[in-house]
Amino acid sequence: MDELDPVIHAAARLKITATLATVPEDGSMSFLRLQELLDLTAGNLATHLRKLEDAGYVAVEKTHRGRVPVTYLALTTTGRRAFEDYTAALRSIIGG
Repeated sequence: MDELDPVIHAAARLKITATLATVPEDGSMSFLRLQELLDLTAGNLATHLRKLEDAGYVAVEKTHRGRVPVTYLALTTTGRRAFEDYTAALRSIIGG
């Protein structure tokens, strides 16, 4: 299991990276949409996003839609590569 990236390996962070990996490279997803899709509390999601952001895997952009603050999230190039490496390591472990 040493091959598996410990930053991604936590269940919630794996779900986050897998979901953000479905977004085109030049796109992003709102915090609220990600929270809704994963059924996580705002605090739990924010905690896991911070770990992914600190690792350079997720880019966070805070902006406004009108007067309402909105946070957008996207996998960085490093994050996409880490997720691809993680899934390749899983396939290797399970023999696929």
